[in-house]
Amino acid sequence: MAKGEGAESGSAAGLLPTSILQASERPVQVKKEPKKKQQLSICNKLCYAVGGAPYQLTGCALGFFLQIYLLDVAKVEPLPASVILFVGRAWDAFTDPLVGFCISKSSWTRLGRLMPWIIFSTPLAIIAYFLIWYVPDFPSGTESSHGFLWYLLFYCLFETLVTCFHVPYSALTMFISTEQSERDSATAYRMTVEVLGTVIGTAIQGQIVGQAKAPCLQDQNGSVVVSEVANRTQSTASLKDTQHAYLLAAGIIASIYVLCAVILILGVREQRELYESQQAESMPFFQGLRLVMGHGPYVKLIAGFLFTSLAFMLVEGNFALFCTYTLDFRNEFQNLLLAIMLSATFTIPIWQWFLTRFGKKTAVYIGISSAVPFLILVALMERNLIVTYVVAVAAGVSVAAAFLLPWSMLPDVIDDFHLKHPHSPGTEPIFFSFYVFFTKFASGVSLGVSTLSLDFAKYQRQGCSQPEQVKFTLKMLVTMAPIILILLGLLLFKLYPIDEEKRRQNKKALQALREEASSSGCSDTDSTELASIL
Repeated sequence: MAKGEGAESGSAAGLLPTSILQASERPVQVKKEPKKKQQLSICNKLCYAVGGAPYQLTGCALGFFLQIYLLDVAKVEPLPASVILFVGRAWDAFTDPLVGFCISKSSWTRLGRLMPWIIFSTPLAIIAYFLIWYVPDFPSGTESSHGFLWYLLFYCLFETLVTCFHVPYSALTMFISTEQSERDSATAYRMTVEVLGTVIGTAIQGQIVGQAKAPCLQDQNGSVVVSEVANRTQSTASLKDTQHAYLLAAGIIASIYVLCAVILILGVREQRELYESQQAESMPFFQGLRLVMGHGPYVKLIAGFLFTSLAFMLVEGNFALFCTYTLDFRNEFQNLLLAIMLSATFTIPIWQWFLTRFGKKTAVYIGISSAVPFLILVALMERNLIVTYVVAVAAGVSVAAAFLLPWSMLPDVIDDFHLKHPHSPGTEPIFFSFYVFFTKFASGVSLGVSTLSLDFAKYQRQGCSQPEQVKFTLKMLVTMAPIILILLGLLLFKLYPIDEEKRRQNKKALQALREEASSSGCSDTDSTELASIL
């Protein structure tokens, strides 16, 4: 209510003698019922969770197959292909805070503040994704130069559009419910679906375009290289079939993308906090950014997960090479990856139960550190397929914790921020976009460190075997380097201040803030009733 109206109503009542207001005429103070706990149905949680699949589906397909597609199908030279991959990754990281800035300046609409971004980016992202896997008929001899511009343009465009989907979707966690427990439960559903999206993306892309691999043969000197003769004699019809296979896989993944987006849009309603709705407008972006980056719990959480994310991304980025050359399991890579992802999918509900029972910090220590013994086992063991599968399943347990816990802990940090800065609405996209930015930054660092290390070890590009120093380097990148990074990350988590007791205190304080905002919203009605009685 307006301050002036309340003052006038109160003074009008004070001017009347008490006798004028008979007992029957006095305004009755209606005791407000306590606000019911906001419950999300299983259907709501599933609809929200399904929205996380598109990012994982497309990211998995691009991460594992774009390089071989550019080299062997699109016929882009290795150096331009490397530039496409690096620039695309760097641009992807840059667009996260940029989109977060634009969202923070967005106004609330009938559909919410985040949903319009998801709705309008989806059809454009689908078109850009499909064109990444399309091979135009460039003039002969210009495939590499023209292809470089084509794929760089649509790769960067798609990464921009999928960021316009994923950043608001990530921030949507704060707007599906005001209850911490409900948000944590919805996050667990989301992580399960995202891991399933990774499995589905790998399966679809791998099964349909698996024939795109170039053969490798031993030359007359005994060294093993990719057979250029075999590549030259490959028929045009076979290459066209491979191109059509990539388009078919892109079409299937694009269809799943659209279906998931429709389910998210129709099944989730964005909710606005009462105390935020009373603010005239969102805080300026750079002022909000200074507050967010000055919030201690957020900085400590980001620093801890930056090291642990870098550890898991080193394993992810070098897993295929490690299986192929160090362990000599060339034909088992996809099966081992599937074992990891399925194990992660089935253990996410277990980690959700664990963190609600024992706390999130405890889950971080146990979940992420559980990978260390198995990484040591991989470093010390000889080549053994059965043991490798056991390690893959065990690694999936730790991957599930790494998937779930950051997204489950970020809302706690935002709640703590809102209590310290109650008049700073619109900062949620900044929290989520910069977390994604640092995650992608870690991915870029892991890619650069891995490539540089393999180059020093004299890695033979497209070879069927590698020198011993390359095999040793791959083993260090997959085992010892991640172990060191995990231990550093866990040490940083010791500084993270939001434990279960702090979460409970924040929950009570936020509930009081919401009740105060709700009662303030009802005071205009009380003044109207008093005026009617008078």
